[in-house]
Amino acid sequence: MAGKVPVQFVLNGVGAEVLCEPRQMLLEVLRETMGCPGTKEGCGNGNCGACTVLVDGRPINSCLMLAVEVAGSDVSTVEGMSEPGKLHPLQTAFIELGGFQCGFCTPGFLMNARVLLAETQTPTEAQIRHRLAGNLCRCTGYDKIVKAVQAAAAALRESTGE
Repeated sequence: MAGKVPVQFVLNGVGAEVLCEPRQMLLEVLRETMGCPGTKEGCGNGNCGACTVLVDGRPINSCLMLAVEVAGSDVSTVEGMSEPGKLHPLQTAFIELGGFQCGFCTPGFLMNARVLLAETQTPTEAQIRHRLAGNLCRCTGYDKIVKAVQAAAAALRESTGE
């Protein structure tokens, strides 16, 4: 059996190093070792999106990625979305428009929506639904989530003067 291996990467803008088993999933390392409990395990097989994080700006199901695969990468979790004392516009919109109920799936939705808004300043409802199609919510309908993403897009445009 192989021993633990060191993995260096950037986590939410800060350099990080962790010792992990070669077969350990990124999800487990983020939650158990790195103190990022916002990344959730819903299904363990990549079907629900609750574990979505960004690796080098791309949404990844962390339940399907080995932690050793992020060596040298930039990893962003929901914990890295906000600044001290200031929520990201997506987080604010989800709260204000009720885009969640229990909140379990919310971090995955937020991470995928963040990518969409980085790519498209004024996403259509169809674009939002397409981007979020890999995220499942068992508590609420998706209409409030879509409205929250649209509101966040408007807030981001307003803050940049576009």
